[in-house]
Amino acid sequence: MAISLILAHPNPGSFNHAIAAGVRDALEGAGVAVWFHDLYAEGFDPLMRTEEFRGTGTDDPLIESHAAEIVEADGIVIVHPNWWAQPPAILKGWLDRTLRNGKAYRFGPRADGEIGPIGLLKARAALVIHTSNTEQERDRRLYGDPLDNLWRTCVFGFCGVTNVERKLYASVIVSSEAQRKAWIADAAATAKAMFAAR
Repeated sequence: MAISLILAHPNPGSFNHAIAAGVRDALEGAGVAVWFHDLYAEGFDPLMRTEEFRGTGTDDPLIESHAAEIVEADGIVIVHPNWWAQPPAILKGWLDRTLRNGKAYRFGPRADGEIGPIGLLKARAALVIHTSNTEQERDRRLYGDPLDNLWRTCVFGFCGVTNVERKLYASVIVSSEAQRKAWIADAAATAKAMFAAR
């Protein structure tokens, strides 16, 4: 089993980095292969080029390796902060450039008789871990929990990933060191439960 772990935070000393490291260590410690990508550290270019939009690919080997890897992953873990009810732009660009028509999904007749997206990703489980300074209940009440719809329906549901778990850790800005350590342990335990037992 191989898990693709994608981290999107510009500060190497961030809590998001600590979460990703905790998840990676827990999975590798349980014998799970982890393909780890810190998008900012790798210099991932989020801007889609015209030739990619037209379906003729790209000559960027980093983009090609990400696109090839994500279709082979048995599971996916995404770690990011919540900025303006969205992931950082670099992660949106990663979605645009790696989840490709014909590889991650295609359009055609579905089992329900409608023409629409058919998910093609091999992964059947995804874990999205994000941080925020807004508590989840307030996020639901005021904003309708937009990240849940994005990840569960618009991204993973679209690409055929049927088991999607989300972990929100908030409010980070007022959290204690003990609370952050507990959140890291929770993220690691959740990842192990989802992927190490398979």
